[in-house]
Amino acid sequence: MTTSHLQQLVAVMDQLRSPGGCVWDAEQTHESLLKFLLEESYEYIEAVETKDREAMREELGDVLLQVYFHARMAQEHPTDPFTIEDVAQIVTEKLIRRHPHVFADVKVSSSEEVLENWETLKALEKGRTSAVDGVPLGQPALPLVAKLLYRAEKNKLTLVLPEEISTPKDASEEAVGAVLLATIAWAVGNGVDPENALRGAARKVIAEIVQLESTLG
Repeated sequence: MTTSHLQQLVAVMDQLRSPGGCVWDAEQTHESLLKFLLEESYEYIEAVETKDREAMREELGDVLLQVYFHARMAQEHPTDPFTIEDVAQIVTEKLIRRHPHVFADVKVSSSEEVLENWETLKALEKGRTSAVDGVPLGQPALPLVAKLLYRAEKNKLTLVLPEEISTPKDASEEAVGAVLLATIAWAVGNGVDPENALRGAARKVIAEIVQLESTLG
């Protein structure tokens, strides 16, 4: 029977974490690896944005490594261990449960209905009673605000938001926050991902800087 590359990855991670394996790998914890999970995710995002297929394969592999690494460490927990198989089982069951229009007899007519069903089922499963439940506050402020606005809209909550984007004379923290909030609300209200929009603008700034540097020789 041929061993799949995923099974080989399990075996390699096991050897690295076992006695006689890699000292560095054996010393790692869930907490110490978090920065690498973020870094690899950002590197994959860059590969997608630059349409670099070779880099996408490599960076997605690095993201996958982080998943397997965390799962391998989780096996060692003294009271609540779990494996990569447990992780795969949970996500598979979740996908089936949250796609009743595919795996059951629920009817939908648009992708918007699919998302609404997903959010409703997710809230029921996790026992959420508030639109802000489950929103990770540790994420960067831009996607955090975008997520909160999305949750408010999906829960039919009308927020009091700035109606116009204007630049106050005094750039206080409160004033800047209001302008940014208004801008993000404007983007979300028009179906634009503010994070992607800002990243696109940042790439234009990078290109302009490089172009100016080239003229300076």
